[in-house]
Order: sequence, then structure tokens, then C-alpha cells
Amino acid sequence: MNLEDIVMLLGGLALFLYGMNTMCRGLEVAAGDRLRSILEKLTSRRWMGVLVGAGITAIIQSSSATTVMVVGFVNSGLMTLAQSVGVIMGANVGTTVTGLLIALDIGLIAPLFAFIGVVIVTMSKKQRTICIGEIMAGLGILFIGMDMMSSAMSPLRDYPPFVNMLSSFSNPLLGILAGAAFTALVQSSSASIGILQALAFSGVIGLDNAVYVLFGQNIGTCITAVIASMGAGRAAKRTTLIHLLFNSIGTFLFTLICMFTPFVPMVQGLVPGDVPGQIAATHIIFNIVTTIALFPFGNLLAKAACAILPDSSENEVSSATVVDEHGFGSTAIFIRQLRNQLAEMYTLAQSNVQLSFDALLKYDHKLLEQVSQQEDQIDRYNADIIRCIGRASMHEMSKEDSETLNRMLVLSSNIERIGDHAMNMAEYLSPLEKHHVSLDKITESELNSLKDLAGKALSLVDILSFESSEQNSVRLKTVSDLEGESDVLSSDFRKAQIQRLRSGDSDPELSILYSEMLTDIERMLDHTLNIAEAVYA
Repeated sequence: MNLEDIVMLLGGLALFLYGMNTMCRGLEVAAGDRLRSILEKLTSRRWMGVLVGAGITAIIQSSSATTVMVVGFVNSGLMTLAQSVGVIMGANVGTTVTGLLIALDIGLIAPLFAFIGVVIVTMSKKQRTICIGEIMAGLGILFIGMDMMSSAMSPLRDYPPFVNMLSSFSNPLLGILAGAAFTALVQSSSASIGILQALAFSGVIGLDNAVYVLFGQNIGTCITAVIASMGAGRAAKRTTLIHLLFNSIGTFLFTLICMFTPFVPMVQGLVPGDVPGQIAATHIIFNIVTTIALFPFGNLLAKAACAILPDSSENEVSSATVVDEHGFGSTAIFIRQLRNQLAEMYTLAQSNVQLSFDALLKYDHKLLEQVSQQEDQIDRYNADIIRCIGRASMHEMSKEDSETLNRMLVLSSNIERIGDHAMNMAEYLSPLEKHHVSLDKITESELNSLKDLAGKALSLVDILSFESSEQNSVRLKTVSDLEGESDVLSSDFRKAQIQRLRSGDSDPELSILYSEMLTDIERMLDHTLNIAEAVYA
């Protein structure tokens, strides 16, 4: 094997992985945040989850990408651990499509797929059509790369040291370790199985030596999800453990089957004279039989993962970092993460509005301190959300998802401003005490009425909604009416305060501070209406 063959091998692997990534990106842009609703509807039953996992993996040609997506979804709360079991099983079935296509020698028409896909991408202006073109182009490029690898490895069949090394793979342990290590290195079972089939195309390896390598490749593919789950929450780590347990149990069962039954001769009889086809058949049988065998024990797999990784004795907070911010399903994960953070931020702002009124009305410095602490949290949320939106904006996505991120930026800004005005309200306690001024009964009554109005308006907004409906339209109109009512009340209260000042029934310092309080309250309601419009419009 000379330098030219090595370069061709590396180039073929690069094209294979690039084609896979292109297909993944095309589907990601086409699906985007819609994956959330699709998964919610289709993974409620485990058998539906298997179909979803198989379908997604068959399209993007990567069980690793599907599993990483599942890890991210579990970590962000889009999917439960129990739901993930079916999708992971399906991903293992779906990944067999790559080997089957290679065995059918689809590489003969791969350049045509690539050409049609590139033409669609170049000529079309519609994003959805461009995504279809990317998927087709990626599929074509993937198999062009596979053909290059097969050609590059042909000389190896006459290289004695390499042939001797492959013959050692008839030892189950060595074969499994070799398959797992190589797949972990390239982080793609589809790529490593494709290379195994390319070796078979070249006449370098037979099924008797390839079978244990193939089993090991199913274990090695778990490494991508394991890496992705580092720094994620406990549920995400359990998801990767389920994937590892599934493939390890399957490998153990089929190793015993190969050692003590005529499994290999049977497969050779099913697909005579076609080693790549035999490898594809073995891969299909392995994953389908393992899925059927373990399907009834999905809950036990989840319980085993929970037993191996029990809940931490300390309160574990799920990582805010997206598991794989450039992987398949990352847009849905980004948006779910942002929604959760916005909801928590909004809850703090709601609390601070009420606390700020109470701090003034009760002259309570402890409440002022609590408002200050929560305001710091609101500011941190705002900074995190802006950074997260910045990262997400660098990722290719659909127009709808881009508009959703823009709305979230508007939400974060307005929630942060509500927090600022609530802080201003609470801080009026200090100048009131400094000038030895107390709120009179009328002012207290007016502030209480505005407190109730602001609380009602804020409670009408559900940050997690983001849906147009008749109920939400009613909520938006109600918030708008309350905002208008606050403007009228603030104006009336100002006039009444001026009258009390003229008649000598109010302190001048209180009149100045009260006018500023009313301005802050008006701004709170303005920003609440902005939030309602961003969520419900």
C-alpha cells in the first residue's frame, strides 16, 4: 500500500464523513424545533420510539448522531429516560441501512445522487427544497467516499502482515476490541462498518474474521454519546449507559451464538459469494434480533441504568451546556433550553415585582435584600440567554426557528427590564427612610391596587406557550387592557397626589418619589405587554 493509496483512503473517509454531516445538516434545518413536537407525539409508546429512531437514523446514516440527539433531548427535558429506550433501539436498527446500501453497490449511482443534489442546492431558492438537495448530495458524496476507500484498500489483500493481523480477529476478544477501538476512533459505526465492507470488497477479509469486529463496532459507536454526555445531567448519562448496555448485551449474546452454533455458515449460505452482503446481513440480524430480544425489557434497562448511576446525594443541577451544539437535533435542544431559562427568569421577575411592592408597603429591608439577590440572578440569566442565542445563531436553521430565537431575545430583554424596574421600586425604601417620610393611607391603597393589577397581568403570560390559539388571543387582549388601565390609574393617581400636595396633605419629598414609582410601574406593565405580544402574537 503506497502513499497514493493512503491519501485515497483518507480522502475517501473524509468524503464519507462529510456526506454524512451534509445529510444530517439538511434534515436538521428541515426539521429544527419541529423535532420536539414530533418526538412528543411519537415516542409515548416504545414501539413508536423504535420506529422513530430507525427512521431518523436511516435518513442521516448515523446511529451516533441519533443517540447524541437523544442524550441532548433527555438532558434538556424534551424526552424522558423511558422514552429514550425505544429510540436508541431503533437507532441501532436504522444504522443497518448504510451497510445494506453498500452491499447493494449503490455506489454505481452515487455520482448521480451527488449531481442531482448539488443542482437542487444551486438552483433552488426555497429552503425546504435546498434541504432535500443537501440530503441527496450528502448521500451521493458518502458513497463516492466509500468507493474510494474500497479502491485504496485493494492492495492490502496481498500484504502478508496485514492479512496475518486480520486472521487474528477470528479470536472473539481480539476482534471485538479491534472493532470497538476503531469505531471509537472514527466515532461512526456506519463509517467503520463501511470500511470493513470495503476490505471485504477488496478480498482482504472474510465473514469468519469480520463477524467479531462487527460486534465490537456496535460497542465502539457508543463512545460518541458517552463523550457528548460528559458535563450533562444524570439522566443524560443514564441514556448513554442504556445505549452501551444494549449493544454490550447484544454483543455477548451473538458472540456465544457464533461460538456454539453454525451462525456464520448460515449467513454465508443466505448470501453466497458476497462478503460485503454477508456483513450487511449479519449487522441487520444482530440489531433486529437484539432489539426484539430486549424490547420487552426496556424498563429493566432503564432501571439498571438508574441503579448503576443512582441519584446524587447532593442536589444535582443539569448542565446548561447543550450536549452537541452542532449535532442533529441541536436546534430543538437550544430552543428548549432557552424556554426553560426564560421561564425561570420570568418567575424571578414576577416574584420581584410583588416583593418590591411589599418592601415599600411594609418598610422591610429583608425583602429589599431578597429583591436585590433575585435581580442578580435575573441579570445572570439574561447574560446566559444572550450567549446561548449567539451560539445558536451560528448554527444553520430554518427561518421559523430563527424567528423563534429573535422572539426569545426580545423576551429576555423585556424580562430583564421588569427586574430593573422592580429593583428601582424596592430601592425607594432608602430615600423614604433617609427623609423620614412615610406612605400615607391613600398612597398605600393606590400602590396596593397597582400591585394587584401588575400581578394579574404578569400571571396571564405563559412563557412556555409560544402558540397561537383563541385562548392566547384572549390573554393578550386582557394584558393589553390591563396595561391601558395602569396608564389611566397612574395618570389619575399623579393628579390626586398633586392635589394633596397643594392642599398640604402630602410631603413634597413623597410626591417626587411617588411620581417616580408610578413611572416604574407603568414601565413594568409596558414590558409585560411586550412579552405577551412576543409569546402570543
